[in-house]
Amino acid sequence: MENEQEIKELVIARLKTLPNNKDISIGSSGEFSKDELIEAVENEDQLGKKLIEVEMNFLRTLKDGLYYE
Repeated sequence: MENEQEIKELVIARLKTLPNNKDISIGSSGEFSKDELIEAVENEDQLGKKLIEVEMNFLRTLKDGLYYE
């Protein structure tokens, strides 16, 4: 489905904005480099699917105006 591919590309584009020299901690899953996170999304493994879900929930919340600092 094209929409799913577009969503993956959006999530990957946002991940590419993360710093190169920092690892990102994902709860009990461990620490990952930016490249490892991008690879997980590309492969649509369990971590990649979770990243897509979290990112889409965040973007929907922003769109709906429910995000407060």
